[in-house]
Amino acid sequence: MIDTDVLIVGAGPTGLFCAHQLGIIGLKCEIVDNLDKLGGQCIELYPDKPIYDIPAIPECTGEELTNNLIEQIKPFKTNFHLSDRVEEVKKEKNKWLVKTNKGKEFKVSSIIIAGGVGSFEPRKFPLKECEKFEEKSVLYSIKDKNIFYNKTVSIFGGGDSALDWAIELSAISKVQLIHRRDEFRGAQASVNKVKELNKEGKIELLTKYHLSSINGDKKIESINIKHDDGGSKNIETDYLLGFFGLIMQLGPIANWKLNLDKKHIPVNTENFETNQKGIFAIGDICTYTGKLKLILSGFHEGALAARGCFKYAKPDEKLRFEFTTTSKSVHSRLGIKKDD
Repeated sequence: MIDTDVLIVGAGPTGLFCAHQLGIIGLKCEIVDNLDKLGGQCIELYPDKPIYDIPAIPECTGEELTNNLIEQIKPFKTNFHLSDRVEEVKKEKNKWLVKTNKGKEFKVSSIIIAGGVGSFEPRKFPLKECEKFEEKSVLYSIKDKNIFYNKTVSIFGGGDSALDWAIELSAISKVQLIHRRDEFRGAQASVNKVKELNKEGKIELLTKYHLSSINGDKKIESINIKHDDGGSKNIETDYLLGFFGLIMQLGPIANWKLNLDKKHIPVNTENFETNQKGIFAIGDICTYTGKLKLILSGFHEGALAARGCFKYAKPDEKLRFEFTTTSKSVHSRLGIKKDD
């Protein structure tokens, strides 16, 4: 039995930063994640994709952001339990008893759910023939963009991931962006950039088309795409990239007696606590009026949730707000030595 203050479920950016905030106020935590690595969706789906909305960092990749967050929590010696999943949660007096599918047991005063939107997998092309090319030339995430250097890449989708990768890969590849509609769901700035690159001949934009068949044996040689008006095109390509969003599965969280709103968890915005006292939810999985699904928002939610955990971990103590720039207790936890 591992006895600690808080168990964080999810090792994505929001969960990692929350661990930092817990450490800052003197609480210990353990982190469980069903993936085999830290970083959540940032690492699993777009480790090489640029991120532009982290404060004071003009541009970084998902991998760089994850590595920096890991470095930031090193002073707190956080333990990670990867490739593991929380299966059972029950209340015993003023503690939560948690069991994982690997048989680990935790006794904690609070639980913070930072599991993104639960377990996820990408939506795939509906064509059965795509399966034999998966992980070779049919991909649903990019872990090394250099494999596309001087190749022809056909990107399907109309959201941010499709637009962002079309823009990014246009510098090193011949890019064909194919979408079933004229309208795109991504950020307007990205839509404008794609249209600009299309005019410059750096991206070929094909709208109102969908994939109808693949030609090739051991590798893709070309694809056929069909237009809404019934016409079709055959285009040569080396890779198919599908960005159709994710299929979300809450898994065992659905049985934790939380007031679920579809596949999200409603919280209060004072400390991001759920209807179950001592269980908090942060990041994409939580919902409230005005919710923005940004990493920035997850950081804010994690900071407040960490402080919400304090009263359960140390009910006889009063949490005193301290600035990290001047607090001697914070400096001590971070291993910083400063002269008085």
